[in-house]
Amino acid sequence: MPTNLLGPEPTLLPEEPDVLADVADTERTAADVVIGHPTSSLAWALLADEAFEAGKTLESYAYARVGYHRGLDALRRAGWKGHGPIPWSHEPNRGVLRALYALHRAADAIGEEDEVERLAKFLDDSDPDAAKRIAAGE
Repeated sequence: MPTNLLGPEPTLLPEEPDVLADVADTERTAADVVIGHPTSSLAWALLADEAFEAGKTLESYAYARVGYHRGLDALRRAGWKGHGPIPWSHEPNRGVLRALYALHRAADAIGEEDEVERLAKFLDDSDPDAAKRIAAGE
């Protein structure tokens, strides 16, 4: 049986134009975006970022955890089998990658070492540049 030496194809999530429009609306808060789009990992990642910046580490962890699970759901619907590239270059993937990053950051802040290692590997396996780009504010 032939094997794909290049590994699995990249997973490309569908666009979320309604979510992006609400994120761009300066009158809407991150909580408003989550309420309007509770399945969006991007919305949850933004809420996690907001909480982390306000010093609310546990809340950030909880929001990021929801975003992570919403992202896993979206990835599976898109054909992801639990491994393989999730490229940052495909903008709709950025929500799940940001949720992963936010969960990694919050897990590190509360000292959950096993999860920190697992999430760092997941992020790196998804896209080796994603964490650097998120940390740089892209």
